[in-house]
Amino acid sequence: MAEGEIPEPDQSQSSPPSALPPLEKSDVPDSPKHQIMHRPGFGSIGRGVSLLVNHSKVSIRNTDEAFYQYAVNIMSEDDALIERKSVSVKIIDRLFKIYSSELEGKLYVFDGEENLYTFGPLSQETFEFMLTHEEPFARKVGNHVESTKKSKHSTTPKLFKVKLTFCMKVPLGSVIPTTEGHKAYETQNALRVLNTILRQLAFKKGCLLVRQSYFKDDSSNIFEIGEGVLGLRGYHSSFHMTRGGLSLNLDVAMTLTLTSGPVLNFLMSNQNVKEARYIDWEKAKRVLTDLKIKTSHTNKVYKITGLTEKPCHQLSFLLRVKEENDSGEELFEESTIIDYFLKQYGIALTYSKYMPCIDVGTPSKPIYLPLELCSLVSLQRYTKSLSPAQQVALVEKTKQKPPERMKALMDAMENRDYENDPLLATCGVSVEKKFMHISGRVLEAPKLKVGKGEDCFPCDGRWTFKNKQFLKPVKIKCWAIVNFSSRCDTSYLSRELISCGMCKGMDIERPYALVEENQQMRKASPLARIDAMFEKLQDKLPDKPEFILCVLPERKICDLYGPWKMRSLCDFGLLTQCVSPIKVTDRYLTNVLLKINTKLGGINSLLTTEKPSCLPHVTDFPTMIVGMDVSHGPPGLVDRPSIAAVVGSLSWPLISRYRVSLRTQSPRTEIIDSLFKPLENGEDAGSMSELLKDFFTTSKGRKPKHIIVFRDGVSESQFSQVLNIELEQIKQAYLGCGDAKVPKFTVIVAQKRHHTRFFPLGATGNVQPGTVVDTEVVHPSNYDFYMCAHGGMIGTLRPVHYHVLLDEIGFSPNELQNFVHSLCYTYQRSSHATSIVAPIAYAHHAALQAGQFMKSEFSNGTSDPNNVISPGSMSIPKLHDNIKGSMFFC
Repeated sequence: MAEGEIPEPDQSQSSPPSALPPLEKSDVPDSPKHQIMHRPGFGSIGRGVSLLVNHSKVSIRNTDEAFYQYAVNIMSEDDALIERKSVSVKIIDRLFKIYSSELEGKLYVFDGEENLYTFGPLSQETFEFMLTHEEPFARKVGNHVESTKKSKHSTTPKLFKVKLTFCMKVPLGSVIPTTEGHKAYETQNALRVLNTILRQLAFKKGCLLVRQSYFKDDSSNIFEIGEGVLGLRGYHSSFHMTRGGLSLNLDVAMTLTLTSGPVLNFLMSNQNVKEARYIDWEKAKRVLTDLKIKTSHTNKVYKITGLTEKPCHQLSFLLRVKEENDSGEELFEESTIIDYFLKQYGIALTYSKYMPCIDVGTPSKPIYLPLELCSLVSLQRYTKSLSPAQQVALVEKTKQKPPERMKALMDAMENRDYENDPLLATCGVSVEKKFMHISGRVLEAPKLKVGKGEDCFPCDGRWTFKNKQFLKPVKIKCWAIVNFSSRCDTSYLSRELISCGMCKGMDIERPYALVEENQQMRKASPLARIDAMFEKLQDKLPDKPEFILCVLPERKICDLYGPWKMRSLCDFGLLTQCVSPIKVTDRYLTNVLLKINTKLGGINSLLTTEKPSCLPHVTDFPTMIVGMDVSHGPPGLVDRPSIAAVVGSLSWPLISRYRVSLRTQSPRTEIIDSLFKPLENGEDAGSMSELLKDFFTTSKGRKPKHIIVFRDGVSESQFSQVLNIELEQIKQAYLGCGDAKVPKFTVIVAQKRHHTRFFPLGATGNVQPGTVVDTEVVHPSNYDFYMCAHGGMIGTLRPVHYHVLLDEIGFSPNELQNFVHSLCYTYQRSSHATSIVAPIAYAHHAALQAGQFMKSEFSNGTSDPNNVISPGSMSIPKLHDNIKGSMFFC
């Protein structure tokens, strides 16, 4: 994937080790069934190249010293736990100032949550302190609002109880490769301390922190992407253990923030309206909830809990006029919001009188603030889905050619002042002001077989079907075109598609029907438009078509896509291909035909090695290749179920045909729990059972002797769960199919969310396709390697980081790297090498597609992408039997 592409939202599914809670001794598995394997050796094939990597060498002088970890518990005087990081940090800072002598003036680092580390031990294992800390005081008046004049600028001291409890010693020497006797979790904890120091250093400079990435509120770092959303450039910085020793990884980072300033200006920009009367207040409520605002009349900061249903001029509340009367009773009088602000603050509300108020209170005690007095504070992250226009703008603004990226990193390295941080200096940490030079290898691209027995030789990770035919083209007799776009000439499109198909060896008859959408339906809901189109289609077709070409009105994200796929795949069992051509060219039509041919059972190209004895361990024994990925709901929708997609290869010895099994699971859950699902009747309703049965059927009854599992989307902390939970389920599913002996397994995790980048020495472009690195910057002992199988035209290439967790099959490093590289050339949807192996790419695409028609299933016919699915609605719409075994997801 090139850096100009849209970044994936920050989720916990692939967070770096530094974002995880510290490992305790109890977290280390006592007797796991599988241990992560160690590196058996290094690859040697390929042409050697010299590379620059964005890692700098780090040395530590005081390796005999240690940090001491203490659990932090902060409670208010009414025993309420303090959870706000900003408050916790201020309290701990104040604690070390007030009780400096008791804490022996120790240098410390605090993660803002539960863990505090001191350089050297404290005098005792448990401390309990009482201290006061001043917090802004806002007095609630009736069901309202704000501070009184008396407390308008005041703060009130609050009493807090802080308890520190010793947890463990974290020796600095555990990050030195030559030091023996340290466990893996000790090294991980030491890295976590060092990375927390980096976070604390950035926090003190007023940066926005996103895991190990830091962003300054500087106009030179900000760019607009439209609809009230800004892009903010920053830097990622983290320590890593590598074969070359401790290193600092520095990379360019980007996050999304909201435009600060008046709330009304933001809403108008966010909804693309020119006048406030056109604002959709339901949508505004969803966007504003949980954002922070500052009031102009008191200069206080609040978190938004909602919007009022009534406009400001219709809202009133009971205002306390005196403390009490002669009888000791409190006296209240009814006041409108408008009168209150006029009398209390001398503010005459204008345009916001007829708009909802912002609520910053609770359901039982709402606190109303007029819209015109509120402004969004700066550096608030935007975590919701982007519109198509925003996505295009983001790609355009974030793409950086390798020389530009390297210059930015070099400048950042020169400006880093790690040596001036007291903690790092005390530890004796020294970071070189230059990036490491390393060695890599460029693997030779595999040869492909296309139609008429021709060989195809990819160049720079790409090949073409110009003057070539598909290896196994299909014949299409009965098909139809449905058109939701007023600007597309479907007659011309069908003629060009048939002509292009003929050149690729596909015999395509004229479409049986060209169905145009009725103009009056274009303002209806997406589901209503789809249902009306299917009614028209059924009237014109005498029989079920082989496939339908669907012309959508917009490219990329379209509200019609999800409902169309759901109706086609689940209700009618029809294979479909969606298009939205801006310009009908031969290249565009070829890409469309690649997908159509694959969906209908054809084969576009194969590796010439997909025959016995050419892929060691794969074509010599019945081998099944499995790809697994989990897709989570859109950012901000925590109740949307996650979708687990598992694809399995078919028709051994081929490795280019797959089918998919889809299941839903608990929201934001990464580990798949549906690979093996035994029922009371003894049957298995899990994903692997489906895939294994299809493998048996398409491979002439052979059961796999080898199973190679590729897993995407898990972090290092979840590797043991992949082996000891997911792999065990696969074994149980295999045994449930009637075999007493499980096959040999190879399990590989692929990671894309990392910040290691490679730059060719003496060249200005990207590294060449096929570049692999398995020395210097890889893990000191575990089996991993980086690979850039693909080429890049936009931005700087991001290598895929492969971790081999288990290899019972017994690949040599050369064999395994060559096999992984070859799998990147088997993706039938395109004519270029993919950044990641095809099985994972298929699983990822299938999960996203299922998420689209799941969204339409639960959206009740609306086009709103933020509809929330209840936690109980966990079942995915069942796929029609006609398409289950096809590559409909291609």
